[in-house]
Amino acid sequence: MDAIKKFFEKKKADAKFKVSGQGHSLSGDGQQRHHTPKSTHSVPQQRHLPTYDAQRAGAAALARLEQQSKKTDVNWSLHAIKAQARRELEAEQKAFEEMTLDGQNEPAIPKEVNLDAAPMLAVQGVFFNCPLLGPELATYDEIKRQIREFLYAQVEEDKGISSCLIIHTCNKNKEKVSVCVETLCKYIENIVSNPTEDKFLKIRMSNKAYQERILPIEGTKEFLEAAGFVECELPFNDATDKFWVFPKEKLSDLTPLEQLRDALVSAEPVRPQLDRNLNILLPAEAAKHVDLPAEFFNLSADELRREMQNRTTAVERSQMLLTKAMRERQEIREMRKYRFSLIRVRFPDGLILQGTFGVHEKFEEVINFIRENLVNDWRPFFLSLSGGGKVTESEQSLVELRLVPAVVLNFKWDPSIEDPNLDDTVYLKPETLMLLQSK
Repeated sequence: MDAIKKFFEKKKADAKFKVSGQGHSLSGDGQQRHHTPKSTHSVPQQRHLPTYDAQRAGAAALARLEQQSKKTDVNWSLHAIKAQARRELEAEQKAFEEMTLDGQNEPAIPKEVNLDAAPMLAVQGVFFNCPLLGPELATYDEIKRQIREFLYAQVEEDKGISSCLIIHTCNKNKEKVSVCVETLCKYIENIVSNPTEDKFLKIRMSNKAYQERILPIEGTKEFLEAAGFVECELPFNDATDKFWVFPKEKLSDLTPLEQLRDALVSAEPVRPQLDRNLNILLPAEAAKHVDLPAEFFNLSADELRREMQNRTTAVERSQMLLTKAMRERQEIREMRKYRFSLIRVRFPDGLILQGTFGVHEKFEEVINFIRENLVNDWRPFFLSLSGGGKVTESEQSLVELRLVPAVVLNFKWDPSIEDPNLDDTVYLKPETLMLLQSK
C-alpha cells in the first residue's frame, strides 16, 4: 500500500540524514562562525621576497610536479597487497609440488605460514542491521529490540501505520497474528457495510473472541485508537462493562477507516537483515583454522558438546551400507544444525572474498554478492568447488546445494567473452580491496 511505502521511504531517508554528519550554514554568518579573528594587538610580520636561486628551484619543482601529474596514478598500496597475495599463492603451489614423503603420494603436513602482522579473525560473529535504524550493526536480538523501540516511538507521529507494523512485527505467533488481522478487518468491514447498525459500532472487551484473538496481540490497542474507537463503560446485563465504541460523527467519512484496513492487510513484519560481514583475505589468512562462532549453530553449547561425544557413533554408522536416499536424508539432518554459511570465493590472484549467508538463502544471493564487488560487474563468470564441478543451480538454497556450513568456491571469468580492452587479471573493485589496507 502507498501509505506503508511512504512511511518506509521517509524513515529510511531520516536514517540516512542522521548519519550524514553535522550540517553547515551556507550564509555568511555561518561561515564567519568558524573564522578565528586576528588579534588587534598582533604586529604583522614583514614578508621578504625569495632569492633568485629559490625562485629557480621552485620553478623546477613545479615543472617536475606537472610531469608527474601527466602520468597515470598508481595505487602502490594495492600493488603491494596483490604482490603479497601472489607470493603466498606461489608458496602454496610450491608446497603442493613438494607434498611427497619418501617417494609416496601421501600429502605432507602443510607448513605454517607466518604473517608479518596478526591476521583478523575470519569471522567474528553474525551481525544484523535494519535500514530504518541506519547502518549500525548488532546481534539479532539487539536489532529486534531496537526495531520494537523504534516502532513504538513512531506511534505519536503516525499511529495507524505504526500500529499495523507493530502487530506484524512484535508478535511471534504468525497464526495468532493472522487470526487477529482477520478479526480486526471484520470489525471494520461490519461498520463500512452496515453504518446504521449500532451493534457493529461497539466491541465488548469481555467478549470471548476479543479476549482470545485481539487482547493478547501487541499493537491492537493502538490500532483501534487509530481507527477512531474510544474506550468507555456502557450498561450490560444489569451492570457495566468496558467497550470500544466507534463515534457516530465519524460515519460521515469512512475512507480513512478503509485505508487503515488495507494498510493492516498489506503490512509486513520489519525484520533484522543479515549483514554479509564482507571481508577480504590473503591466502595465508584463509589457511588459518578458525572455529565458527556459536551463532552459526541451532544447537546450544551443551548440545554441541554432546554432539562431539557422539562422533564415534556417527563414524561407525557411516561405515554401514546405506542407500543413496538414506545418505541424502542423513546429510540434510546434519545440515539442519546450522543457521548460517560462511562462503569464500577464491580468485586466480590468490585473494579471497568472504561473506556470511543464511543457509536457506538461494545461491543466486551469493552470485549477486560477488557481482557487487567485481570491477567488471557485467561480465559472466563461473564458480566451481575445489573438487571440481561448476555450481550453476542459482534457484536452489545453500542447504540443498550442500554449501553448509562453510565452503570455498573458485572464481573464473567466462572464456567466451574476450575483449582486448579488458584486463583479465583485475577482479575486485578498489573500494573492496581497501578492506585489506584497513587491517
